[in-house]
Amino acid sequence: MIDIEDVHVRYPDGCVALAGVSFRVPKGQFCVILGPSGSGKSTLLRTVNGLVTPTTGQIAVGGVTVERKTLPLLRPTIGMIHQHFGLVDRLSAATNIISGALPAISLARAALGLFPERHRRKTCELMAAVGLGPEHLRRRVRDMSGGQQQRVGIARAFMLDPSVILADEPVASLDPKISAEVLRLLRDQAKSRGATVLCSLHQIDLARAFADRIIALGGGRVVFDGAPDQLSTSHLARIYGAAPLSNAMSDFTREPEPVS
Repeated sequence: MIDIEDVHVRYPDGCVALAGVSFRVPKGQFCVILGPSGSGKSTLLRTVNGLVTPTTGQIAVGGVTVERKTLPLLRPTIGMIHQHFGLVDRLSAATNIISGALPAISLARAALGLFPERHRRKTCELMAAVGLGPEHLRRRVRDMSGGQQQRVGIARAFMLDPSVILADEPVASLDPKISAEVLRLLRDQAKSRGATVLCSLHQIDLARAFADRIIALGGGRVVFDGAPDQLSTSHLARIYGAAPLSNAMSDFTREPEPVS
């Protein structure tokens, strides 16, 4: 479903964000990209949705190469969930969710609010699916809690039934209990729709609890690729280095929230 082949990203200032990353994520897998800040996680996700162009290498989604000319075809098939929610806080939850349909309608219709009835119905269905009631439809997102806002973000990401969901540190702004709830919701919604998830995290305990597979980055390179139970202390040392290893181990050894 997602094919990443020898991808390098070097920025104009000389910073190397990715250095020869290659892997394949099959359909329906919940794959976590793990690593500390600056390891290349966000850059990797942005190459998949075309926001960053690799210096060298190639990325394909569903067999279609990600490049400028294919983005209009690919964008409706890729949903995005952001670290800081990426919502328009002065607008209602319903308006934010239905905006997920923008890649499929004209700018003129969107500017006038002329969304098709099927998208309006889908908005209500998704609100219910992420655990928000009818009373939240007209509530401005700035008046909602962080957990509720990220539920809105998840609903928006699924608006066009994408085959791929990219989640960039989706729980970084949430407390541990709400983080587990949001990741459980994301996993369950993706599974019910057959969507592939590529989710960046830095919390080891959450990666172990929710991932089907963990790919860890260090210095822009893949330093681990395997099942969560294969992630060892030696792998953690390589991912996080010697200095922060004690902090990493506290996450690694802490029992995760129970998951259903």
